[in-house]
Amino acid sequence: MCCDDLVCARCAGPVAEGRCPTCRAARAELHHQSGGFVLSPQLVALLLLVLTAVALLAAHQVQ
Repeated sequence: MCCDDLVCARCAGPVAEGRCPTCRAARAELHHQSGGFVLSPQLVALLLLVLTAVALLAAHQVQ
């Protein structure tokens, strides 16, 4: 989950903006939990495309 999607219960602002201490703490915890690496849908699609290309190339080399 991304902090862009969350709304703070204390100040009713987006957590990504960090308007209040609660927002800033929640944003920091979300970034700490994710480890700074987020696998985006575009990256998953790219990895799948590369894996498919490698598999097709390997199958072509075998024949």
